[in-house]
Amino acid sequence: EAPPKPEENPAEAFTDSSLFAHWGQDLSPENRRVALKQFQYYGYNAYLSDRLPLDRSLPDLRPNGCKNLTIPDSLPEVSIVFIFVNEALSVILRSIHSAIDRTPPHLLKEIILVDDNSNNEELKEKLKEYVDEVNTRKPGFIKVVRHSKQEGLIRSRVSGWRVATAPVVALFDAHVEFNVGWAEPVLTRIKENRKRVISPSFDNIKYDNFEIEEYPLSAQGFDWELWCRYLNPPKSWWKLENSTAPIRSPALIGCFIVDRQYFQEIGLLDEGMEVYGGENVELGIRVWQCGGSVEVLPCSRIAHIERAHKPYTEDLTAHVRRNALRVAEVWMDEFKSHVYMAWNIPQEDSGIDIGDISERKALRKKLQCKTFRWYLVTVYPEMRMYSDIIAYGVLQNSLKSDLCLDQGPDTENIPIMYICHGMTPQNVYYTSNQQIHVGVLSPTIDDDDNRCLVDVNSRPRLIECNYAKAKRMKLYWQFTQGGPIQNRKSKRCLELQENSENEFGFQLVLQKCTGQRWSITNVLKSLSS
Repeated sequence: EAPPKPEENPAEAFTDSSLFAHWGQDLSPENRRVALKQFQYYGYNAYLSDRLPLDRSLPDLRPNGCKNLTIPDSLPEVSIVFIFVNEALSVILRSIHSAIDRTPPHLLKEIILVDDNSNNEELKEKLKEYVDEVNTRKPGFIKVVRHSKQEGLIRSRVSGWRVATAPVVALFDAHVEFNVGWAEPVLTRIKENRKRVISPSFDNIKYDNFEIEEYPLSAQGFDWELWCRYLNPPKSWWKLENSTAPIRSPALIGCFIVDRQYFQEIGLLDEGMEVYGGENVELGIRVWQCGGSVEVLPCSRIAHIERAHKPYTEDLTAHVRRNALRVAEVWMDEFKSHVYMAWNIPQEDSGIDIGDISERKALRKKLQCKTFRWYLVTVYPEMRMYSDIIAYGVLQNSLKSDLCLDQGPDTENIPIMYICHGMTPQNVYYTSNQQIHVGVLSPTIDDDDNRCLVDVNSRPRLIECNYAKAKRMKLYWQFTQGGPIQNRKSKRCLELQENSENEFGFQLVLQKCTGQRWSITNVLKSLSS
């Protein structure tokens, strides 16, 4: 919402916004107000964007050697699709300008703008004027698709693809700037093998001052909730000692380039998904399992604004969760349990309507795709598997059932009892070898280790599991559903003790067992003693 009226609010009140941390110190109070209002609307500094040239230069951040790559004489043309909803006009125009300026004219067939039902006035008339002006010089070069209702990012990408006519389609957000020489390496790789789906290497356009921040070369993967994330390139890539070589990537962060017909053959994007999230992970998994490949090209660099907040909805979590469960049910076989565990929801009767997935299952059958186990072993060996988890959810004590075991403050390693909310700090996982993990499940082998419940000098503590194991600490617990939690070595039980100084009147202790009973939400395999 808009900031308060000027007379209610002295200029100093605006200084704490993240917008003004590295920018805008010399602005007048009135201009600061305007800039802040636009920032709150767009999630980036539209005030500054409006004052920057549309054809600004970018630093060439390609690795040495990219300039010497051999490019074939004839390459396929590309259609560039930009998706937007309520984007700042200057940001869209800069995206278009950089695409035109930095793509060889004989390779860029057209630009397609997909407006996902923006209500921002300047995106109607002013944008139309700009498009008409370009199209008088190059008839039909920019096409505009306007949705009559908001379809979300996923369906918007597909509607852009439907209009494209070049043999290759590049699907991008409308807040990017293309770097020099981005297109030729991509089109070369797709020409060699049409079953390659390509991502450029991303750099960051800082949302506050629009400076370019170089990002390290990365592959693109995901965690078990199916949020996407950057990964270290695989060991096989480092061994090549060639920073221009394509990087094998388990998934896609979002923007990608694909052979237009192959994209259709492989099933486009899952249009049964809603709004945002998970579609890029699903595409990566599907392409790999069904005979294609995904790679990131170090020589193709594109700068992208990472907004301070997204335009679609305030909280995307519900959409990402629903979409993630669709992916799990169609593609992940016995590993779908990992997605339910990471989201801390039951596998049977989850209460979440994921829509009809019969078409996607039929697609998998038709394309004769490989298993998810094959994918994990071959494509994403960095991903941790948790086949040993036999129960998960929140852990409650019968003495006070509105409190749940909680990892407590991040800076400490002391578990606490806290009002049940079921979010990540209260995720508990019990394994077949009798360890109790508390908190987030580490997605990859490069991440910090999971933390285990340990008996340290008669006090409950959370310690990295591998460390506790190496030091032979007391980290194994006997637990049956509705029974005590007893340390196998010390024989002490995890119990609640009344303590009026604690926020909720109880503290966790390890003591001689008095028969207190614990229960966990979801049991996968029998919890018998």
